[in-house]
This record gives sequence, C-alpha cells and structure tokens, in this order.
Amino acid sequence: MAGVFITVEGSDGAGKTTQIEKLKYYLSNKGYDIILCREPGGTRISEEIRKVILNKDFTEMGYMTELLLYASARAQLVEQVIRPALREDKIVICDRFVDSSAVYQGVARDLGVDLVYEVNQYAIGDTIPDLTILLDISGSMGIRRKKKQGELDRMELEEAAFHEKVSDGYRMLAQKFPERIKRIDATKSIDEIHDEILKIVKKILN
Repeated sequence: MAGVFITVEGSDGAGKTTQIEKLKYYLSNKGYDIILCREPGGTRISEEIRKVILNKDFTEMGYMTELLLYASARAQLVEQVIRPALREDKIVICDRFVDSSAVYQGVARDLGVDLVYEVNQYAIGDTIPDLTILLDISGSMGIRRKKKQGELDRMELEEAAFHEKVSDGYRMLAQKFPERIKRIDATKSIDEIHDEILKIVKKILN
C-alpha cells in the first residue's frame, strides 16, 4: 500500500487528540505502520517555533509574522517527517495542517484564504492530505472545553468572535473541498465520532 496522509482539523477543544489516538490504536492493531505528528511542532525545530507562536506573552505578534512562523514550522515537518514517512508507505496522521492556517490566519485574521495557501505552497509543495477529518464544533463550545482542561495559550485566549470565525471558516473549507474534507459533528459521543471516522478512513484504505 502506498503512503496515506490523513489530517485532523477542528476548532480548539473539538477533541482532535482523543480521536487521533483512537484511530492510531485501531489502525496499528490492523497492522498498519502509523506516524503521528502535530502542528505546529513534530520536529525539534518546529517545536521551538511552536513555543514562540503560542507564548501568551507575545501579544504584539503581527498576523503576517504568525502566518510565516506556522509555515516555517510546517515546512520543517513536511521535509523531516511527513514526506519520508509517505515514501516508506506509512500512514501519517497529523493534528492540524495547512487548513488550520487557512482558517486561523486566512479567515479569522482576515489575511485571506488564497494568500495563506499561496504562502504555504512554498512550505508543503505537492504534499497534500489524502483525507482531512473535520471535527465540527462551535468556537464557544470548544473554548469552554479547553478552559476545563487547563491554562489557555496565546491563540486560545483570543476573543469569542475570533473562535466563531474559525469554526465558520472550517465549514466554508469543507464546502470548498468536499472530496477531501469530511465533516463530523464533534458534539456527538467519543465512540460515535470514532465510528464515523473509521467508516471514512476505511474507504480510502480499501
């Protein structure tokens, strides 16, 4: 089997980490070789960039700076982890990818979705997800969940209107790329969401 690139997207608090772990467990038990990664992060350099991006003390960070930092972390992850794994016919599951920048910087920061994809073309080249799972939840509900989990980072501390723009932006992308982005109601139970994800993933693995 050729390598498969799956990304999981959604507003903060949508439950991505839980579902990624459950998917990895299922696929690993089926004998697939799985690589997990996250954005921003996943490499030594990208993790250092992550610290800068999410540092809540850096409130003066410009929107373009933010976009370029995400793209830089992504470029390193693609070069060092994702492409090599795909060449070895592994399944890569990534917590966020370029669609996150499209909604967080493109929509919520008003930089424009087309600009974000254009900038990130230099970072990712032809490395495009085969499948993107969108865990759809309102921005307000997602942040309520995050607050229960602990201290919020710089992005999570944005105003409620910002997070609603993010969730709206994701729905817009799902309509724009229906063949790749599959939307799942993230207010359902963990097991219900997992079952829906498996039905979708099985189709691309068959």
